[in-house]
Amino acid sequence: MKRILTAASLLIVLCIPALAQELNNFSRGRQQVVSPEINGDKVTFRLNANYATQVNLQGNWMENGSIPMRKGQNGVWEITVDTPSPEIYTYNFVVDGVSVNDPQNYMVQRDGTRYLNMLMVPGERTENYFEANQRGTVTYRWYDSKILGINRRVTVYTPYGYETSGKKYPVLYLLHGAGGDEEAWTSMGRTAQILDNLIEKGLAQPMIVVMPNGNPGQQAAQTLGLPEKQIDRRDPAMADAYVKSLCTEIVPFIEKNFRVIAKPESRAIAGLSMGGGHTITATNLYPAMFDWICPLSAAGSSTPEQITALKKAGVKLYFLACGTSDFLWDTSVTLDKTMTDCGLEHTFYKSEGGHVWANWRLYLNTFAQLLFK
Repeated sequence: MKRILTAASLLIVLCIPALAQELNNFSRGRQQVVSPEINGDKVTFRLNANYATQVNLQGNWMENGSIPMRKGQNGVWEITVDTPSPEIYTYNFVVDGVSVNDPQNYMVQRDGTRYLNMLMVPGERTENYFEANQRGTVTYRWYDSKILGINRRVTVYTPYGYETSGKKYPVLYLLHGAGGDEEAWTSMGRTAQILDNLIEKGLAQPMIVVMPNGNPGQQAAQTLGLPEKQIDRRDPAMADAYVKSLCTEIVPFIEKNFRVIAKPESRAIAGLSMGGGHTITATNLYPAMFDWICPLSAAGSSTPEQITALKKAGVKLYFLACGTSDFLWDTSVTLDKTMTDCGLEHTFYKSEGGHVWANWRLYLNTFAQLLFK
């Protein structure tokens, strides 16, 4: 027994220096390589890749799309570029032809099946994209859809204090675009951060935000690895199936399971691109359901009769938004004209740029301040 204890003690003594050295190496590497590093009007990217023969930086703000990095001491590749204007950008490295993420940057967003590093440049435009002091809660809930025939997941944001306030809240139903899912608005849209900041500053009413999955065959985001159901979109029985599920299944589910004000004046609906089309379709089919309507870069339209029905229902806000270089700009211009011709008061919010998250975050940050007031 004594020999066993002696051997064990010796093993521990031998392992401690090795473990200490490993931790020291890890810590030392973390301290040496900082990426990205913003210093005023310059930002530096670094990658520890001594094995590489060529490393490029790719960023979605760069006109050329890719620029070569330089190899420095200890095999650390580095490049310093001008800091872009305040916004959230994505980037990655291309190492000997292979795209890799920045291992030193824990800030990532998911776009479909891709995880992309984020470069968050502080400024007036992005001040509500960072964490607030008073933070709400993002949860996932499952509901059964009889219309779609599957069990599905929805993302729900509840504002700071919801758990203890005992109050009832209005609800914004926020819809994603093509290629997205129920996590798109929280991952790329910064919904929780935007609402947290606006509510904390008193610029927006405390509200619940419901973010469903707009792909009718998906149970949830593809990252869960769940099988998808094949939906025959040519089947007349499946026409507008997701939108009908949203209005007749998701809305009642939320109103049963959360403390909400279950009235049209306390319901808002908004969506981008495909979700903007879903927003328009939902309010065409159920004109008296939502008093606050916000299609963003929307792929959809309404007839004069449908706009008249909304006007009759007493819509409180119709916030139409689109970028002037968006490929759906003409669609938004046509919808704006239809509403004008029908005498429906509305806001046509125009921004620079195209079909990008930079615009959709801006729109959410803008129209959220107008809801439920």
